[in-house]
Amino acid sequence: MAIPGLIGRKLGMTQVYTAGGILVPVTVIQAGPCTVVATRQPARDGYAAAQLGFGPAKATRMSKPVQGQFKKAGTGPFAVLREFRLAGEEAPAVGAEIRVGDVFKPGEVVHVAGITKGRGTAGVMKRHNFAGFPGSHGTHEYFRHGGSIGNRSFPGRIFKGKRMAGRYGAEWVTTRNLQVVAVRSDENLLLVRGAVPGAREGTVVIHKPAEEARG
Repeated sequence: MAIPGLIGRKLGMTQVYTAGGILVPVTVIQAGPCTVVATRQPARDGYAAAQLGFGPAKATRMSKPVQGQFKKAGTGPFAVLREFRLAGEEAPAVGAEIRVGDVFKPGEVVHVAGITKGRGTAGVMKRHNFAGFPGSHGTHEYFRHGGSIGNRSFPGRIFKGKRMAGRYGAEWVTTRNLQVVAVRSDENLLLVRGAVPGAREGTVVIHKPAEEARG
């Protein structure tokens, strides 16, 4: 299959036995089915890619240009759209349905990208794993602070990127090199060993190592 990845939905975690009788933790992902909404051609666009749609959506909640895109493709409206680059292969026809069994097989290594859980405003100990201050020996109301953040006369400012308290989570993260434990094509399920970013019911992008997900 020319498509190197799929859009999916994280369902949760469980554990299964492998063929060798080893119990492994897995994340269950509803991978597809996805529909080809548009294609990119090297002669026209400068690169080859296929745009996939996943998840039902209401057309009335979309802008007129987006509604026109789905109307041109002859497909229903989708909640999520993602492009997947093609390495020289011919793109599937617009309107074609791509299923998990067409793309992945057990034993493969994949990358899974998604938006991590939002944790709001967090301190330096939770956000950056700071050790904090001693619990005794004169420490007073300064147990979970970050300490000094710079000098006064030089450099006279705080360097960009200084690890401090702030918003934690809710960012696009890719977990790499996860092994595919099982592919259940009849249920559109993909089981990968280990954890993937995001909360349950969150949207994820599963792609092979040669392809990078674009958030």
